[in-house]
Amino acid sequence: MTENKKSEDLETRIIEAAKELFIENGFAETSMSDIATKVGINRPGVHYYFRTKDKMFQAVFGSIVESLIPKVQDIILQQDIPIGERIGKVIDAYYEVFKTNSSLPIFIMKEMLRDFDYFSKTITEIHSVNYFNTIRNGLQDEMKKGKLKTVPIRFLFLTFYSLLVMPFSIKNLCQNILLEENETYDEMLAEWKPYIVTHVCNLLLNENQN
Repeated sequence: MTENKKSEDLETRIIEAAKELFIENGFAETSMSDIATKVGINRPGVHYYFRTKDKMFQAVFGSIVESLIPKVQDIILQQDIPIGERIGKVIDAYYEVFKTNSSLPIFIMKEMLRDFDYFSKTITEIHSVNYFNTIRNGLQDEMKKGKLKTVPIRFLFLTFYSLLVMPFSIKNLCQNILLEENETYDEMLAEWKPYIVTHVCNLLLNENQN
């Protein structure tokens, strides 16, 4: 293994360790020493790759964005595919990530509440705004063409993410109270998915398009 490859692998391990700790404990409660211990290296080794915890947060959040948003963008922009099918594929993409990291939605919401200015700055610096703008412009183009109803993008955003994130935000409640007899959490999510698709389609499609 080359030195460059070893360096890249260690950097990836540091980011993954930091992501696990940030999601589990929160940004403020996680130290660089905690991250170093989890990776199995000393603190200066972590600082060699990431000089500050803020830089580490940018790398972690960037890895989360890169694992999801480009894929979501590609799906949404496929205008030749019915919108309901595209919504289903987007849900699958989020489910894949959230099932592994069910606390991720809570982590993101906590960080927005903790320091929204810094959170907003991070989003800008990792260029994720470009993805959101491209998705927004693609949907608005379909609205202008009459393929979709004209709906404020902010309301579409709120509708979709409220429906998507809620079962993960209250996972313990779902597992302990909301499951049917002998039903698993994953089975409940699978049954919930068509309801998300239906609600978003009702927002975007006329009756004769449904």
